[in-house]
Amino acid sequence: MLMADYQQLLDPLQGKVFWSPVWSTLLAGLPVVVLFWTLVPMRWLAPKAGLAGSITAVVVAITAYGMPTDMALWSFAHGALFGLLPVGWTIFNAMLLYNITVETGQFTIIRRSVAGISADARIQAVLIGFSFGAFLEGAAGGGTPVAICGAIMVGLGFQPFLAAVLCLIANTSPVAYGGLGTPLIVLAGVTDLPIEALSIMAGHQLPFMSIIVPAWMVKCMCSWRQTWAIWPALLVAGGSFAGFQYVFATIHDWGGVTLFPMTDIGGGIFSLIVTAIFLIFWRPKEEIRYGPPAALPAAAPPPTNDAPAATPDAHAAEAKALLGEVRANEAYETRPLSAVSITMAWTPFILMSVFLMLTGLVRQKESSTKVGAGNVEIAAGVTTNYGIAIPTLHEKVYRDARLDPERRPEKAVFNFAWLTAPGTAVFLAALASMVMLRMNAGQIATVVRRTFFQMKIPIPTIAFMLGLSYVTRYAGMDATLGYAFAGTGFLYPFFAAILGWLGVFLTGTDAGSNALFGSLQKITATEIYHSPASWFPADFRVEQAQVLICTANSTGGVMGKMIDAQSICVATAATHQLGKEADIFKAVIWHSIVLAALIGAMTFLQAYVAPFTAMVPMPSSSGR
Repeated sequence: MLMADYQQLLDPLQGKVFWSPVWSTLLAGLPVVVLFWTLVPMRWLAPKAGLAGSITAVVVAITAYGMPTDMALWSFAHGALFGLLPVGWTIFNAMLLYNITVETGQFTIIRRSVAGISADARIQAVLIGFSFGAFLEGAAGGGTPVAICGAIMVGLGFQPFLAAVLCLIANTSPVAYGGLGTPLIVLAGVTDLPIEALSIMAGHQLPFMSIIVPAWMVKCMCSWRQTWAIWPALLVAGGSFAGFQYVFATIHDWGGVTLFPMTDIGGGIFSLIVTAIFLIFWRPKEEIRYGPPAALPAAAPPPTNDAPAATPDAHAAEAKALLGEVRANEAYETRPLSAVSITMAWTPFILMSVFLMLTGLVRQKESSTKVGAGNVEIAAGVTTNYGIAIPTLHEKVYRDARLDPERRPEKAVFNFAWLTAPGTAVFLAALASMVMLRMNAGQIATVVRRTFFQMKIPIPTIAFMLGLSYVTRYAGMDATLGYAFAGTGFLYPFFAAILGWLGVFLTGTDAGSNALFGSLQKITATEIYHSPASWFPADFRVEQAQVLICTANSTGGVMGKMIDAQSICVATAATHQLGKEADIFKAVIWHSIVLAALIGAMTFLQAYVAPFTAMVPMPSSSGR
């Protein structure tokens, strides 16, 4: 081994202190403890808390694990870069496109076209909170569905508290594919598992929840009899989304084209269209109505991601700042809708879908799924992506011999996918939309400025979270924690989903949870697979165990989205209930726990019980 190489140790304090495995585990978990302490009791802003956790991780890596300083710092830089591209680039442009539709009044037309499909409050809740919310989650994410859909429902006559609860419950099963698949992109980045396999696994879990969630929502607003009375509409709305979600999440496995980034966007639109057509031929015998529609609340701000530290006053101030935006779109509230105006309003997102499909075709031509290995030459000397080896780190880190007896060096390559990153397709759609909608320089400046304001919290947060994750990964802290978690034995597949749920509660995002715990989940999956008491079937491969357990972090995590502070604060601001955050939390916490437990039970079955084990895909390669 060269002097510049770094050998990880599962127990770095061995021979230095009594009960060294315990103390090593506590040290490995210290960055997460600091993150939790600063986020929850101290109520710091998410980027500040992420920075504190990252600094703690670097200090522990250097002082306790003996990692060279330059390696520790480059590990953080590697993660932060991944947080900026493709993750930050994707969510910035998704929010930019959304803001373009708001500024030009097209979003008002979109909202009205959705709200006018049915007058029954139960069906409105599903169409707006779930179907339209899923579309918004895929297009922008970051809490946008809760803010926008909550305000729409209050405007239709829903009691504000109920509207907030319903939107929080609805914003669950689509979240793993939110922001054009950002959570799965992050999960693939921190685990080096093929994103295609992770998407297939999520597509074998979440559609079941997508069928359950609409009915779950309606039961929260009426009796079982009233819920059962609209079961055909629930089946069509939830089933159409679930079917679309399954197809787009898995089509690359059997159809040869990658479309998973568009799962929520297409699924939400598909659910709306199919349900609207169905309602032409079917109506409930008795309708539930919540009075005449009120004016759309002014306080419906696009969300910020400052959740755990956010205060109601902060969101109220942001809502007040957006009053001018609402007034500017008042003309679109009364203008008659037509097929032409509705089509024009949806065109920016249609353009985004087209560009995403085109970049998906380019990705199909890339020669490999490994980071930096596959690319397509589009001009002389110009390729679709560039693999940049991270200095001092690439192939210089070795896992503990108990985890990797073959001593294969860890790769550290930053994939500069300037063309095929989902954010590039959305950026091109945003430029085309600006031209199509004839935006002037002032409008463009307003949209760009607003987007930067909205992203000043989410993007730094993601960068710091990924920086923290990469330090723990390359230092070996995740291995220490994973080895300890393996002590839960055969029950771990259930707890893997609960750990993801906890991660979303802490970080406010499914992507943040995947960054925090993704690598740990992979190591724990490997350990319980190789355990003498393993319950995995004989024909089950370790790669399958890794895909299943890591995906459970994301699919279980989505059920924590309804209780994270960001979502709750945004919901109260959008529905004019500032100061009722604790009441809303109490109202949704048990829904969150039960739904997360269902994901955990599903993961347990898919790990051990035939024929559910056949639902776990075998990755085509161990790299991404």
